Amino acid sequence: MDTKELLKKVRKIEIKTRRMSDHIFGGEYHSTFKGRGMTFSEVRQYQYGDDIRAIDWNVTARYNEPYIKVFEEERELTLMLMVDISGSQLFGTQNQFKKDQLTEIAATLAFSATQNNDKVGLILFSDQIELFIPPKKGKSHVLRIIRELLECQPKSNKTDISQALKYLSNIQRKKAIVFVLSDFMDKDYQQTLKIASGRHDLTGIRIYDRHETEIPNLGVIQVEDPETGSLQMVNTSSKRIRDNYAQYYQEKIEYFNDSFSKSGSGAVSCATQENYVKKLLGYFKRRS
Repeated sequence: MDTKELLKKVRKIEIKTRRMSDHIFGGEYHSTFKGRGMTFSEVRQYQYGDDIRAIDWNVTARYNEPYIKVFEEERELTLMLMVDISGSQLFGTQNQFKKDQLTEIAATLAFSATQNNDKVGLILFSDQIELFIPPKKGKSHVLRIIRELLECQPKSNKTDISQALKYLSNIQRKKAIVFVLSDFMDKDYQQTLKIASGRHDLTGIRIYDRHETEIPNLGVIQVEDPETGSLQMVNTSSKRIRDNYAQYYQEKIEYFNDSFSKSGSGAVSCATQENYVKKLLGYFKRRS
């Protein structure tokens, strides 16, 4: 992708996702993810209806009239986006690839965090860490994140969610808001997810395409594994083969739901054919 085309795509995503962030997600993001606590702001004269427990007795004694302490929420937070860029993300049969939807969701969340003056960091992963961008504030930083989401070419097409979560635990010591965006076609990440969830406010966003949930009856066809590149002839007219694949896919979904439920983390599933705005808004409102 040349520079001109890349900038055009970045701008297109910025316009679309920033509009949603400004008008839809900003308030929901703020109310869903709270700051670290309350910090002292100022003192002011007592007004009728104020909580008497907030009276500053030292100042009150000095001026011989009641004053209260005013506190405000300590808002600054860190948002970490963990995005799967393995080979299976390059699948889509209708509107867009899974990768495109992951990019838009990540950009929307990043702009929502920026609107609240929070830092945003990025981890791109396959079965290894492909890229890490440390958390930072500002629009230019978010635009860099979008550029990397669009342009980064993974060294590997395979997936290892557990490895990515271990990396998160090593580099992000303080509590952060963490979104893991993937199709979660992986296994053996439940334990590392539980450890990461004990430290961070973690949510998994599973993106899938409805046409990958089952194999249609198309006769004998050649299929390619997007993560290994292996080619295989498959007789899709065989009901046993179709049923085995459907069972395999369902097991991956159940593992995802079970893992996030047991770790106390949030979970959202969204098809590429669905409106992810509605999905995320529903999730934010349930959490608020």
